[in-house]
Amino acid sequence: MNASDQKRLLREMIFYRRFEERSFEAYMERKIGGFLHLYSGQEAVATGVLEMARCGYDYVITGYRDHVHALKAGAPAREVMAELYGKETGSSRGRGGSMHIFDPTVNFMGGYALVGQPFPLAAGLALACKHKGTDQIAICFLGDGANNQGTFHETMNMASVWKLPVLFVCENNLYAIGTRIERSTAVTDQYKRVAAYDIPSSQHDGQDIDVVMAAATDAIAHVRSGRGPYFIEFMTYRQRGHSMSDSNAYRSKEEERLWMERDPLKIYGGRLKKAKVLTEKDIAAMEKSVLEEIENDVVRFAEESPEPRVEDLNKYCLDDQPDPRWIGPLAQGEQHG
Repeated sequence: MNASDQKRLLREMIFYRRFEERSFEAYMERKIGGFLHLYSGQEAVATGVLEMARCGYDYVITGYRDHVHALKAGAPAREVMAELYGKETGSSRGRGGSMHIFDPTVNFMGGYALVGQPFPLAAGLALACKHKGTDQIAICFLGDGANNQGTFHETMNMASVWKLPVLFVCENNLYAIGTRIERSTAVTDQYKRVAAYDIPSSQHDGQDIDVVMAAATDAIAHVRSGRGPYFIEFMTYRQRGHSMSDSNAYRSKEEERLWMERDPLKIYGGRLKKAKVLTEKDIAAMEKSVLEEIENDVVRFAEESPEPRVEDLNKYCLDDQPDPRWIGPLAQGEQHG
């Protein structure tokens, strides 16, 4: 990877972190309602995996901690923030909010509030790819806490039986809401759990984006080659609570301190400084640029956008009222040959 790409990746991760922090502030200002689950601390996983994928071509699906996955997949930051604000210009027209970011124009097939819900949908997307005869793949991000759901085991079994082109990316942050993994899961190494379904798997450091990209490259190559599913586990850590109502009282300060030392931004930024790709001054300028973009473009767009109209409450609920941004060539009048 050249220096230009390295700088871009660091800026992207900084952008995602500051986007989440600004979302936190807006929530505290009561400009964002409902639930809000932040991704701070885990940026290297989504950024690294999707950097190695073909965003806009491959399908991406995840759970409710979904902002960064949507952004990296190609959803415009303005529309994602507007969705958090519940505005008509949001990626789901303000109908979904934080837990339901959705943008099929870039093949980001959504974040889902129900734990374990994305698994069978990912298998369905992969099956569609297989039927189409393309080399597209489905990438499903999941948390360690969701893996005790029945949908996990049913999906792993069928994905293996049908040799589906799906990559399962487990972001193991050690906690299912406030329950540490050892208290709820017999096999804590999640990558070992898919052995029963004959799915190849591996476990890696999720705080180092270089490690993530190397591991993702191999995993994606396996899936795209038609050899069936792959399960990859990244050990990571969310720096904030599960959601805005979570005080983090169940985690020790020492544990948090140790993980904060392995902040993905610090690791990658430090590496680029050591390699003389960037200086401290360069990174400070990058931070300033990111903050200005978020405040003057992303947040401003969200705050100045209109609220959905009450009379449009049921709009987009049925497929006879499609969002014009999502209509394909056939729906626009192109005749089927």
